Amino acid sequence: MGNTQPKNHVGKKATAQKLENAKKLGVLSLSEHGLEAIPNELFIDEGFRKLRTLDLSINKLSSLGRLSLLGELKSLNLDRNALHAGSLSEISKLAKLQSLSCGNNQLGVVATPQSSKGRGAAKSPPAPPAVDRDNVSLAYSVPPLPVSLRQLTLAHNHLVRVPNQVTSPTLVKVEMLDLSDNEIALIPPTISQLVGLEELRLDRNQISNLPDTMGELKKLKVLSLKNNKLTVRSTTFTANNPQPIPEVLFTETPLIDLNLHGNAMTNTQLNQFDGFQVFLERRQKVKSKTMTNLDVCGLD
Repeated sequence: MGNTQPKNHVGKKATAQKLENAKKLGVLSLSEHGLEAIPNELFIDEGFRKLRTLDLSINKLSSLGRLSLLGELKSLNLDRNALHAGSLSEISKLAKLQSLSCGNNQLGVVATPQSSKGRGAAKSPPAPPAVDRDNVSLAYSVPPLPVSLRQLTLAHNHLVRVPNQVTSPTLVKVEMLDLSDNEIALIPPTISQLVGLEELRLDRNQISNLPDTMGELKKLKVLSLKNNKLTVRSTTFTANNPQPIPEVLFTETPLIDLNLHGNAMTNTQLNQFDGFQVFLERRQKVKSKTMTNLDVCGLD
């Protein structure tokens, strides 16, 4: 059985008091408690059914137990655990969830089952999980997400592509999406289905271009693409040498913050992109007019 006792500086008595207070306040933090499983009290005691905020970050969780019983949850932090592909299924039933942070886990990794051994046999060390790059296997890395969701963080999860469920047409309320620190090379055209998206963070991936459908994101104001693979061979853009950032992203969205630091292009090249001057004019109306163009997108 998983050890659900706290292992940090918070003693059992203090934790018991924290649990009791949570039933009254609707807010509970069990961050850094060395948890390998969510405490059963949360599922057994109906006093916890009114929890609105739950922080389980920086533990050792590989599953979420019966988390769906906490149907009033609006904010859930699962950062820095050991969650893998398929372990978030309970999230689908949290119909009021607005904020989900699941960074620094292993959602792009399929857990390796341990082989059974005879009694008394020496235990061999578990094989390290391998990133599964098969489409079918990764289809369940993230389950159907609650339509109530507004903020979603899946940074640093060994994802090699954007899970289908993340760009579902049901997620019209999502305002912020963070997919930074993965191994994503392609942003799917279905990103346009996130019609409420205002902030998109894609830093430190393998992205070399963006789809034209991003021009349909009519609320997008912030886009961060630091340290990706965007390159410019020539600013004479053709079918064989397409503009890595489509013109419609500059002209058809309300984008004002664009960070391209760490990509293989210069500010001079960026200024020759089709549509970029429209972006600059819009930015100048919103931002301080004392800012220079050199600082606009993190390029030299």
